[in-house]
Amino acid sequence: MIAKTKMMPIIGKLYCSSSPTMLVVRRRPHVVNGGGFVVMDCSAQRVLFRVHGCGLRGKKGELILSEADGDALLLMCPKGSMVEALSIYKKWKGYSLDYKGSRKVVFSLKEPNSCLVKNNAIRISTRNRGWDFKIRGYFPDKCCSIVDSKGDEVAQVGMMKEVEELMESKDLYHVVVKPGMDQAFDCSFSYHRDSYFMT
Repeated sequence: MIAKTKMMPIIGKLYCSSSPTMLVVRRRPHVVNGGGFVVMDCSAQRVLFRVHGCGLRGKKGELILSEADGDALLLMCPKGSMVEALSIYKKWKGYSLDYKGSRKVVFSLKEPNSCLVKNNAIRISTRNRGWDFKIRGYFPDKCCSIVDSKGDEVAQVGMMKEVEELMESKDLYHVVVKPGMDQAFDCSFSYHRDSYFMT
């Protein structure tokens, strides 16, 4: 008997697959409709998601994840205040967006903002207590993974081999999402990290 894949919908069941999925992420130049990212299937033929941010829509620093047709799925906002600016951590919130425009918190993200932090892992919580996931590795080299609280890898970010052989561009890379995981949720962290290093 084949074991059934456990689905972990965080943004939506529609974005979970029973098999491993490779997504191709392409950073768009700032001159093309304000920049952002396009996420395609592994054949790079079909657009699945688009990411806008860096002041294009809404406040500076916000990221909006939408489906290919433009329907917004997720809004990521930095928690900004004087207290936050002096904190050793930067905090972000991820909100789901419905057709009426109302927001519901989906996850919170905490990343080190100081060299005083001993454990510099980025931690993500989906239940406002403890942490459920963390990002391990070094994103600027496009070599990192997302692991759950048990230490199991749920997604991996890497360079596209064809691109790596031809040039040293970091504008095209892939995210491999493990079976059952929410692809939109896992990819949102790579968007967050890429936009962070872009600015």
